Amino acid sequence: MSVMQPLRDEHQRLWPEVERLRALAERLGERDPQEFDHELTAVRQFLRDHLIPHLRAEEAVLYPAVAAAMGSPAATATMSRDHLEMDRLAQELGKLHQHLDADPAGLQRVLYGLYALLAVHLAKEEEIYLPLLEQVLSAEEAHRLLSDMAQVQHAPDAEQGRPAQA
Repeated sequence: MSVMQPLRDEHQRLWPEVERLRALAERLGERDPQEFDHELTAVRQFLRDHLIPHLRAEEAVLYPAVAAAMGSPAATATMSRDHLEMDRLAQELGKLHQHLDADPAGLQRVLYGLYALLAVHLAKEEEIYLPLLEQVLSAEEAHRLLSDMAQVQHAPDAEQGRPAQA
């Protein structure tokens, strides 16, 4: 087993929710409004409870390790920018959800945007960052990195110094 397999497994667990964003955007006009509201609530809960904490853990633990492995503090800057945009889109989704019927095109744009950004973002991590870390980290170092990520990911928002999003 690869030393970064637990993170690959976590990404695999995120994929059904990422796909849900696309599916929801595709069915936007076809759904019963109450059912759509329920699904959108579930998407926002996923963003708030799983995705945003995962992104925080990447920023705090994973990306510094990648930057060190690449020998450049700016090596992960574009990925951090992805995180800012995902956070912004999650906040916009929350606002659009409050006025569900007011801007269906905007809602669809945000859902598709989140889907596309997340799909590419996860692919970049899987194809570039994780293989790099597998080359440079020992099993013990990888275990410590993953443990540190889990601590950050499961810490309450107040401990992170930022509000809950989405």
